[in-house]
Amino acid sequence: MRVYHGDQRHHDGLERLYRPFVSPGDLVFDIGAHVGDRIKVLRRLGARVVAVEPQPRPARLLRALFGRDASVTIVQAAVDTVPGILELRINGANPTVSTASEKMVAAAAGHEGWGSEVWDETVRVEATTIDRLIVTHGEPAFIKIDVEGLEDRVLAGLSRPVKVLSFEFTTLQRDVAQRSLARAGDLGYRRFNLSLGETHEMVFEEPCSQDVMREKLRELPDAANSGDVYCFRGRGP
Repeated sequence: MRVYHGDQRHHDGLERLYRPFVSPGDLVFDIGAHVGDRIKVLRRLGARVVAVEPQPRPARLLRALFGRDASVTIVQAAVDTVPGILELRINGANPTVSTASEKMVAAAAGHEGWGSEVWDETVRVEATTIDRLIVTHGEPAFIKIDVEGLEDRVLAGLSRPVKVLSFEFTTLQRDVAQRSLARAGDLGYRRFNLSLGETHEMVFEEPCSQDVMREKLRELPDAANSGDVYCFRGRGP
């Protein structure tokens, strides 16, 4: 809570990042909402938010923080390619990297910067798809995806592009990032940008092509660790 809700600069940076493509009244899907820092910023921008979070404890926190806000809908579920049940590996000391990806857990073992992470609890969670969320809640203007190694599978459950989407990547699993980028291209996204870590700043002054982004993701040093790729149908904001 101190990290994600106690730093005003963090919220201000997110607001500057999102403002070019989130307008008052827009519907936004926050997939992997964690403890709700993005929800708070999106509401400051006047957006309506569908917040999707599979972890029981963060989901309870989201209900406590936003349950009385009629413009926030909290969905306690994972998101995948198809509906079903997932085994969610929870990292009790660092819940932000809890994951349903066994490949991510395996990749982290012994990796510098990740080797100390421990996934010490497993829970079974219901999974839905982005397409199903759209049927239920309407088509969003922006989808943010942060699901720790399942980004490509989440995007496989989206059958048509929305105005803007972002997906998290890690240098730990560059293959997931490349598959996610390829899927975004298949959906019709043509311009891309990148924000590293929690800098809340775009790397490119103007959105780039898929080929440029593919190479950028390939050449990033391991120390970059993570970031978000932003996908635009046109020239971008």
